[in-house]
Amino acid sequence: MKPSRKTAVKRAAKAVKKVTKKAPAKRAAKVQYAFNWHDLMTPDVEASKRFYQAVVGWETTPQGPDYEVLLAGGQGIGGIMAQPEHLKGMPPLWSGYIMVKDVDKHCAALTKAGGVVHRQPWDIPGTLRMAVVSDPSGAVFNVYQPMMGGSMKPLKSGTVGTVGWNELMTSGLDKSKAFYAKVFGWGKAKAYDMGPAFGKYELAKIGRNLHAGMMKRPDFIPRDYWGFYFYVDGIAAGKARITQQGGKITNGPMQVPTGQWVVQAMDPQGGHFALISSTP
Repeated sequence: MKPSRKTAVKRAAKAVKKVTKKAPAKRAAKVQYAFNWHDLMTPDVEASKRFYQAVVGWETTPQGPDYEVLLAGGQGIGGIMAQPEHLKGMPPLWSGYIMVKDVDKHCAALTKAGGVVHRQPWDIPGTLRMAVVSDPSGAVFNVYQPMMGGSMKPLKSGTVGTVGWNELMTSGLDKSKAFYAKVFGWGKAKAYDMGPAFGKYELAKIGRNLHAGMMKRPDFIPRDYWGFYFYVDGIAAGKARITQQGGKITNGPMQVPTGQWVVQAMDPQGGHFALISSTP
């Protein structure tokens, strides 16, 4: 029998604790209110692990029988977990986690700002407190609050295997911009006009650093969601690995206004993801 979501999340929490416990507490301010953990919920952990190891280059380490921690530069950046029984039949899903100082206060704030708490805050004893939430347009993500001292040391931008970009497809662009600014303090950055079909591509920043992009969701995409781009060394080589390992290219490769190259894809189990690189 497959584990419940609660069991899977406990294993994820232990993984987060394992890879963060040695980091100095003074670094916590650098990662507050940002996505800093991402995991994949999939019906086949082993198959997904082999695919992403080959495509992205992650090393993995097991955290229990149904959770694999993903390592980039020797540090945990996310994981792969077994899909709970009640989600059987749904496609795999990548999910992002925003670290905050107080989960309960953030849940209250995001509810006031038009968001929804799908699962009220609960504790993974001695490790973290978390909640499953969504923004006003329905894009689901997680918020969590570490219970142990310290936090993850930020890896150098562009490190292979790290998450290079967070992207929101939303049916309510103005509401989403206001929501993330109000609840998490994200600042407004440059916007790019993508034409009448897609409108503006809005950039959000944390401090001086660009952190996410937001755009109008195309009609052919059924729901609002957060998507994630993983760094590789060379987008053409990354594209080739995707198809060699049984994945499917859904868009690209293409160069984006920042000068980087991206390709969007689907893994063999049906999970959507993307790659990003500074070189074609």
